Amino acid sequence: MENFLFDFNIPEEEETFGNSKKDILRYLSDIGVDTRFISYTSDKIYINNLRFSKFSRRRQNTFEKHFPNFKVIRSSLFQEIVTNASRELSSHIKPKVKVLILDDANPLIPIILEPYTRKYGISLVYDDNDDYDLITSNKTLDTEVHSIVSEIFSGEGISFPRKKENYIYPLIKVSNSQINDFLGEKLVSRPYDDVAEEFLEFLDDTVAQYKPNILASVEYLENNQKI
Repeated sequence: MENFLFDFNIPEEEETFGNSKKDILRYLSDIGVDTRFISYTSDKIYINNLRFSKFSRRRQNTFEKHFPNFKVIRSSLFQEIVTNASRELSSHIKPKVKVLILDDANPLIPIILEPYTRKYGISLVYDDNDDYDLITSNKTLDTEVHSIVSEIFSGEGISFPRKKENYIYPLIKVSNSQINDFLGEKLVSRPYDDVAEEFLEFLDDTVAQYKPNILASVEYLENNQKI
């Protein structure tokens, strides 16, 4: 049960708030929302973690009264996507780094990374002429597992390292179906016509959760290679 008193931690009526990102995030903080666990866009607020954000229905109603042009997204699927992404990002993003988001980046990537500007003080860069430390990759769980299985079937074994230096992979633990279901369109697919794809299609119908298990096993092998 949420703390009843916190739901009335509302700014004084005479305090004015504009429509800038700074003002909106300040307002959310003032009504008790932890903005490290929401994603801000120009017309939507995505709840990344309902519990940690403390974004109750009462707070949502309060927010929407003051900012009727904003839509609050309370999607359990999006929260699952963010949780999967955080399992990858938590060990690969350092404070204050500058992250380049390329023009062809999956539209979920900037939404997923936006709260890290408050969690870790990172900067999101959209121009590759600017300074940056890391680059985002569109690689998903499906594309990585297909790559792994293809290498096994080739007879040459799994190649290491699996990731490029100075890249981060926000979606590598997120499946294509999660992305497509949330966005409401078939934005990502597995455009393969090979033995590995036939094998994966068979597993899709017979084995639950095999893709995260394959990825976890390969990550374990990579982290425990004998030097």
